[in-house]
Amino acid sequence: MRQAMKFKYIYALLTLTIALYFVPADAQTKHKAKKPVAKVVTKKPAAKKPTNTKPTLKASAKTLGDAASRVTVTDTTKKGGKQNADANGSLSEEIVVTTAYKPVLADAVKIRRNPDLEDKSPFKAPLTYIPIDKRLELNTSIKPLEAMKRPAEQDSVPTNNYVKVGLGSLKTTYGEAYFANGRDDALQVGGYLKHFAQNGNLFHENSAKEEAGVFGKSAGDVNNISGRITYNYNSNYFYGFDQLNPPAVLQVNKQHFSTLGAEGELAKNYKDVENDFTYALKLKGYVFSDAYKARESNVVLSGFLNQTVKQFYAGLAASLDLSTQKDSLYDHNNSLVRLNPYIKFQGDNYKIDAGVNIVDQFGYSSSFYIFPAARAELQVIPKYVRLFVEAKGDVNRSSIHDFSMENPFLGQNIDLRNSVDQLDIAAGLKGTIAPGFGFKATIFRNQIKNMPLFVSDFDFATGYNRFKVIYDGGRSRVSGFTGELDYKASEDVDIFGRVEFKDYQMATPNIQPWNLPKFKLTAGTVFTINNKITVSGTLLIRGSTMDPYQVKTGATTFANSSITSFADLSAGVDYKATNRFSVFVHVNNILNSSSQSWLFYPDYGFNIFGGVGYSF
Repeated sequence: MRQAMKFKYIYALLTLTIALYFVPADAQTKHKAKKPVAKVVTKKPAAKKPTNTKPTLKASAKTLGDAASRVTVTDTTKKGGKQNADANGSLSEEIVVTTAYKPVLADAVKIRRNPDLEDKSPFKAPLTYIPIDKRLELNTSIKPLEAMKRPAEQDSVPTNNYVKVGLGSLKTTYGEAYFANGRDDALQVGGYLKHFAQNGNLFHENSAKEEAGVFGKSAGDVNNISGRITYNYNSNYFYGFDQLNPPAVLQVNKQHFSTLGAEGELAKNYKDVENDFTYALKLKGYVFSDAYKARESNVVLSGFLNQTVKQFYAGLAASLDLSTQKDSLYDHNNSLVRLNPYIKFQGDNYKIDAGVNIVDQFGYSSSFYIFPAARAELQVIPKYVRLFVEAKGDVNRSSIHDFSMENPFLGQNIDLRNSVDQLDIAAGLKGTIAPGFGFKATIFRNQIKNMPLFVSDFDFATGYNRFKVIYDGGRSRVSGFTGELDYKASEDVDIFGRVEFKDYQMATPNIQPWNLPKFKLTAGTVFTINNKITVSGTLLIRGSTMDPYQVKTGATTFANSSITSFADLSAGVDYKATNRFSVFVHVNNILNSSSQSWLFYPDYGFNIFGGVGYSF
């Protein structure tokens, strides 16, 4: 039963397949037969017994595929013409083709859309992983910052020359001029001129300062050479007297000091390399004279050699100081030779300098000294605070030039003796409290032989009003404290100051630290506003001093004269109108104190002056 059902299904499937295959071909033939064609006369074939078109399936077919392969297909081709049977029973038939076969296809459906030629595939960068070959450090200390590059110049045309002129009260005249060759890394050449003069309220309370100089520096690949020539001319009058007891006669003479100096230096350029050998050689000197017969000439040749081996330094510094001094009562030579061999050790947290200072004095006086020259620094707080101690000694050559620059009211034939710093000991702290806030605090004790002192040498009976120099012949001791602060809050704000406290123990009886203050404070500040206005100010506070002059008031004689303490406050404002043109105003002694730096020689009172500046 199952086998019969199976063949029934196979038969139905084959019939459907044959119908789908041959019906389209027959339909196409019938469609083409509509066209008129020539008639072909053929013989009518003999009648033939209808052939059974039902396919025969073999009983042995087991599958649908096998059944399909075994079906006997009946020729359904349209026959025409004469048919003849041969001996084997085959048929011979003639086929007439009426037209060529042309397949008919529907029109293609066009895609009305242009192709997108843009490559939108995302870019994927190749990933590479490289391990960092660096050791992990556990050092938590603050590391030094790298130096910031200098910003580009804002002015398109740099200016190399500058001129300032001004006028003011007290018949003040002021002028400055600076000249240079411009920006050049290998060669710098320039010069300057300065003038400042004032007239006080007292008779011949006049003073003037003139300066002129030229300079140059050439930097090579290995060495650099620099030099300068200067000329200074200072003038004043001897206008001092006791205003409570005016003298009948006063020697108001004019004094002036003229100094022509020159110096030159050859030094090896610094290079941050190991085991570097450095050296320098410097030659300087001056010729000095005053309005009378005082003359002085000085030549100093100095230099050093230094060899570096890692953190170890070894070197030798030396100088030859030749000087001649003369006045109406003397003419002698006063020269020194110094040798300073040293070794240095320097690390991240310490620095040690050890050496000796050998001094040979020759000329009108001969002596030989060996002094310590040692200094040590230890970092207490890394990058912030360092502790230092030092011990040193030296011979200080007495000089007419140096004494006259400090006190311009000296008389003639100054006594000249070299003072000796037998042992100077100091200790202190220095460093940075906060960014831009630096400090230095030092306590010291100096032992000095032949300490020079300025004292009055007045004789108002003849109108003589000069000072002289005396010496404490023993070993004087000076102890004290100095403190320095510098706070640079920004590029536009800078505040600085220095304070000194000193205590003197004189070796010679009846000698006091004449005209030496025990307290002194100097401070100042500079503010820049909008890159146009700059405001500056200075403050000087000096403690009281004493002079051995005996003041007589009637029948009373005072043993010593006292100069009271005073404060001097000054300020200035500079306004930069354009890149080239500026205006300035300076005010001195704002408090208008009647201060005296030297007995009977009052300083200038309140004065103001201003002017203009021009750069080109």
